[in-house]
Amino acid sequence: MQKLGLAKKVALPPDEEFISFIAEAMELNEKGIKVVAPKSERPKVLETPDYFLAKLEQNPQAKSDSFRKEYIAWINEAKTEATRQKRIDEALEWIAEGKLRFWKYMK
Repeated sequence: MQKLGLAKKVALPPDEEFISFIAEAMELNEKGIKVVAPKSERPKVLETPDYFLAKLEQNPQAKSDSFRKEYIAWINEAKTEATRQKRIDEALEWIAEGKLRFWKYMK
């Protein structure tokens, strides 16, 4: 059986300070105060990598822009070239079929 552990040890503040953070969070929660993160005025733009553009050019059925952002993020997360290539091949097939990135999980 493999032991599970933290990838990195994180230094916590001293106990008194940590307890005060928890007490403050509880007080805010009880009062119903929500912290709203500011939204960026600019949408996040993902550039289509050249290697993916080249594959898209070779596959005219997969030229749709509609789902590209989801697929580009997925492809860029690949750690190895083999995984990247496998994801490109799957993405081209699924885009050509008009499928969203997470089509398998949709009802």
